[in-house]
Amino acid sequence: MDLVESVRLMAANEAFVVSAWHGFLQHAQDKVLPACSGRLVKSLGDGLLAEFDRSADAVKAAYAMHRYFDRTNERLPPEARLHLRAGIHATHLYIDTHDVFGHGVNLAARVTALAAPGETVITASVRDTVVDGIDGEVEDMGESYLKHWPEPVRTWRIWPANDTAPVARAAPQSPVHEDLRPTIAVIPFQGRGAAPEHQVVGELLADGVIGQISRSHHLRVISRLSTAAFRDREIDLIDIQTRLDAGYVLSGSYVVMGDRIVVMAELTDARRSDVVWADRLTGEVMDLLQPQSQLILGLVDAATQALLDNTVQRSLILPLPQLESNTLLLGGIALMHRSTARDLDRSRELLDAVTDRHRRVASPWAWLSKWHILQVVQGRCAEPNAEFRRAIEAADRALDLEPNSSMALAIKGHAMCHLGDDLDLSRKLLSEATQVNPNDAMAWLYAGFWSSMWGNPEDAVQESEQALRLSPMDPQKFYLQMLAANSYLARRQYNTAMDLCKKSLRFNKYHAPTLRAQMLCEFESGHVAQAKETLSLLTQLQPGLTVDKYLSFGAACDLRLRFASALKSLGAPQH
Repeated sequence: MDLVESVRLMAANEAFVVSAWHGFLQHAQDKVLPACSGRLVKSLGDGLLAEFDRSADAVKAAYAMHRYFDRTNERLPPEARLHLRAGIHATHLYIDTHDVFGHGVNLAARVTALAAPGETVITASVRDTVVDGIDGEVEDMGESYLKHWPEPVRTWRIWPANDTAPVARAAPQSPVHEDLRPTIAVIPFQGRGAAPEHQVVGELLADGVIGQISRSHHLRVISRLSTAAFRDREIDLIDIQTRLDAGYVLSGSYVVMGDRIVVMAELTDARRSDVVWADRLTGEVMDLLQPQSQLILGLVDAATQALLDNTVQRSLILPLPQLESNTLLLGGIALMHRSTARDLDRSRELLDAVTDRHRRVASPWAWLSKWHILQVVQGRCAEPNAEFRRAIEAADRALDLEPNSSMALAIKGHAMCHLGDDLDLSRKLLSEATQVNPNDAMAWLYAGFWSSMWGNPEDAVQESEQALRLSPMDPQKFYLQMLAANSYLARRQYNTAMDLCKKSLRFNKYHAPTLRAQMLCEFESGHVAQAKETLSLLTQLQPGLTVDKYLSFGAACDLRLRFASALKSLGAPQH
């Protein structure tokens, strides 16, 4: 059992909290535990560990200890009130005079972290021994992934049966606007033997890199004003991580030689002191002043791709409980855009884990919604309409937590666009997403897809191009290029559509939606032999592909019917 938010409470009024905790500890040791046949093993500063012979006695003791601060809290403002949370697990123990040992002790501590203020959470071994309606009322919490625990653990909430005076609980918690994306700090680059007039080059590099990374949906970049404090200092990764809360650090040096510049850049995982990527890049000094500096674009592209690859690799090989939340989220995003069943399944595991850890954060639910859409688009779903509705449900969950989430609005609108049930509402959601955040590339991308299916092809091209402009370095740019190709197909501009398909396939040559777009482009532009080769590759990736199955992917529109007609003409079976 522990005191909720003890660090914050101590910082606000240390003497009061210490005194109140000592009073509680004395009450638990002298009254509650003896009455419930329990023994205080040890006090942990802001928590306690107790052991009992029977689960029912442990549950009874938890109820009694939860009530201790009721009267104290009546005199306190909500933000200063003291609340406890408890976790109970039944297991075999090794016991001595001063302590208890065993992996079950660690599990009880992990389970405690699942409890909300005023709650008691129990494991299956306790649930099997308590009597419903007598020892308490229970509610199944499902399986949870716990830190440093090798497998998911099934847990239940428990509270007193027929409780007429319920345990005092903290006020309901509002949604948490927590940013789970990996954080990167860009330290001003150091000049090596640079003349005074060249000192500004390091600032230009850092400013340009920060500006490009800030456009990414997948990364959070620390403000230039914060990282400037580390200019011309030795890089202390622990200090940077502590002060800036940055998991990754991009730093380096440069040499100016006439009108040329040589940049030595290094990306480091600050938590592990591992160099993730390092390279030497060259370019023109004046190029740094251009809005689309090729040197800065190349640096950002290489560094962010290395970060993504490092994150994905960790997400593939480490057990879920050992992964940081940002690794779970970014790994889930990256793997859902790959083409194999194994990657898509692992993506779902990662997203389920992060939504379970952060139930009140909107972004993981929005990405889970997109995962359901991609299940259909990749041809892995037997019931497309049901999968689209699951996508809408997940997006609604995100919007319940964050009503103005442009990403959740866009993804819900995109799912409804595929269904075709309420096109007006679908378009309204997409328009609202672009208004809430005019710089959200995904919102513009899905607006363009809507226009390519149901609206004006001219609008489709403009909206898709806006998405591409806003995401010049997106790790999943091949996905953006695929949807943009569909916009140009709607307009029957085959050369541009084919160019976008080829660029997309360079990044992911087995991406089925891109291959479908390329096949249609080749067929309608008269390159039938190439279209048949593309269809052959497509059917290898989706062995059960038929005209009818393709049409089941969503509501019929002109562009989708053109795809179906091409499939049929190229020899794909109807049923």
